[in-house]
Amino acid sequence: MKWSQLKEKKWFRVLSNKYTLILILFLVWMVFFDTNSYFIHKELNEDIKNLKENKEFYKEEIANDKKFIEKMKDSDEVEKYAREKYYLKKDNEDIYIIEHEDSLDLKEKND
Repeated sequence: MKWSQLKEKKWFRVLSNKYTLILILFLVWMVFFDTNSYFIHKELNEDIKNLKENKEFYKEEIANDKKFIEKMKDSDEVEKYAREKYYLKKDNEDIYIIEHEDSLDLKEKND
């Protein structure tokens, strides 16, 4: 195909138009190379989504901790928690820890 025949094609005339070329270059620049490109925006949007999920998680944790703090204001609850969690005891008491077979490690079962 000769150059003159190519120039006569409609699609070639549209693509060789200087405004079309500038528009194509602009779009390529904005999508791939610019600091505000599509890919950077996509990555930032994913980061925002992850941060919002973390925010919700921490709000739930704060609510749980506030409930726990309210519960611990009662001295009986503090004593119960200390006995269960840290095996604390009064002076004249003995503590017996009962472990069920299914709560033991497999290593201990084999020994």
